[in-house]
Amino acid sequence: MPPSQGSAHPLRLLGVYAALLAVIYALVFFTGDKAPTPKLGIDLQGGTRVTLTARTPDGSKPSQDSLHKAQEIIENRVNGLGVSGSEVAIEGDNIVITVPGDDGQQARALATTAKLYIRPVLQAVPKGATVPQVPPAQQPAPDAGQPAPAPAPAEAPAPEAAAPEAPAPEALVEEAPAPQQRVFPAQAPTQPADPNQTPQEETQREIAAAKATRQSTDQATQQAAMLALDCTKPDPLAGNDDPNLPLVTCSQDGTEVFLLDKSRIDGQEIDNAIANLDQQQSRWVVDLKFKSTGSDAWADLTREYLYKRVAFTLDSKVFSAPQVQAGPQLGGTTQISGSFTAKSAKELANTLKYGSLPLSFQTSEAETVSATLGLSSLRAGLIAGAVGLVVVLLYCLAYYRMLGFLTGLSLIASGFAVYGIMVLLGRWIGFTLDLAGIAGLIIGIGMTADSFVVFFERIKDEMREGRSFRSAVPRGWQRARRTILSGNAVSFIAAAVLYWLAAGQVKGFAFTLGLTTVLDVVVVFLVTAPLVLLASRSAFWSKPSVNGLGAIQEVARERRAAEAAVAEGVRTR
Repeated sequence: MPPSQGSAHPLRLLGVYAALLAVIYALVFFTGDKAPTPKLGIDLQGGTRVTLTARTPDGSKPSQDSLHKAQEIIENRVNGLGVSGSEVAIEGDNIVITVPGDDGQQARALATTAKLYIRPVLQAVPKGATVPQVPPAQQPAPDAGQPAPAPAPAEAPAPEAAAPEAPAPEALVEEAPAPQQRVFPAQAPTQPADPNQTPQEETQREIAAAKATRQSTDQATQQAAMLALDCTKPDPLAGNDDPNLPLVTCSQDGTEVFLLDKSRIDGQEIDNAIANLDQQQSRWVVDLKFKSTGSDAWADLTREYLYKRVAFTLDSKVFSAPQVQAGPQLGGTTQISGSFTAKSAKELANTLKYGSLPLSFQTSEAETVSATLGLSSLRAGLIAGAVGLVVVLLYCLAYYRMLGFLTGLSLIASGFAVYGIMVLLGRWIGFTLDLAGIAGLIIGIGMTADSFVVFFERIKDEMREGRSFRSAVPRGWQRARRTILSGNAVSFIAAAVLYWLAAGQVKGFAFTLGLTTVLDVVVVFLVTAPLVLLASRSAFWSKPSVNGLGAIQEVARERRAAEAAVAEGVRTR
């Protein structure tokens, strides 16, 4: 039996749905940024997609564990940069970073996130300057022969203010121009590439050749490598240098060449790095904290290299080489100060905090979708949704007459709920709507229409048995709701499994499909069924010419007449 025969009950259900819509749109207009627009993916609003290919020192295939660890760290760095609506996904041996918006440099900058080491600076000269010759019997002093044109940022322990005379820092974590992404040892003529070699073998050969010169322990080879180093060429050693050997490399901006000692601290020993504004000296600083295992190593390093430079290398490049201003620095805390801006301080902090990955990467593909193309895709998606909605409504009107209007009202009510929820999900969890998500919404329109068809066909079945429209509606609803719940449960399970197993844009499709499935149940129970129950109690809607059920009523009358004739024949015998 239906839950209630009173006219108030359908109105209460409609009131519940109206209250839900009121709550949703109150949250939309009175919380967060109060903007009534959902977040859009890069295929709808434009953005950048960068594909990173993992590189290993021996050219072998990276393990899945290392890829998942790299994905986690890159996601943390994306969050640290405040990039909203982004996505970091693993596709085979690649990591794909998707960043909506116009600033594609943020996504490309994440490609430089690789292995981070802290190495003492043995020697540093401006690019193109003559490298001072050091006697073979004498180890290069870390503070000798460093005519750096731009002094490095000051180092001071966290409890103390940085020294006022601290020099300005070099360019910190600023995106270098594309031609200066990597460095390459050009000093030694290499053997021509073997055309029979695989790409992995060729990569392994290039790495070995670079290590032989730039990571040599022979001082003469080191000096020759510093002279011949070309900072504008790609670097096969990027992220593949041996931390237990010296390293000849360039600064990130390509203006300085360094000879670095072996690594003293791995980047994974950095526990936290925060950009702060020093209120006393009115300048930006980066507060650095080491883990317990790296605290002692930092104290030893600052004791040994007091008033000398130490280099932070990322992907075999020096992105910061500050001078130690106090030592030993105990407690595992320190502070990097200099001529930072708010942006450069935050970038340095995020690089120090999230920079160390178990793999190095190179950018194999970078795609930018313009805002114009995204707008065209959005318009096409909206047109497709509108066409689908109109076709469903026309079918319902042609087949169910005025009952089709009730279908239209239910779809409109569902659309309002879906839109408001999309806005809130984008605001609360960063959900972005893309073309795949719109496809899920369009399919949801068809699934909602399926529920209406099931309900209306059950009403017809009851009327074929001789019941009136008024009595057939509650009985048909009682039979239809089980079928509707079963069908939507299957669809929701399929969407949940697809969301769990899929990656990338397919997840957006599965999410919106599952969302519309849930809302289909809510709309059918709180809107469609109450509207049809109210219509069944109306003399106007009960007219066969209005509800389109005249043919069904005629079939019922003929069936009753045939049954009566059969019964009369039995009695006359």
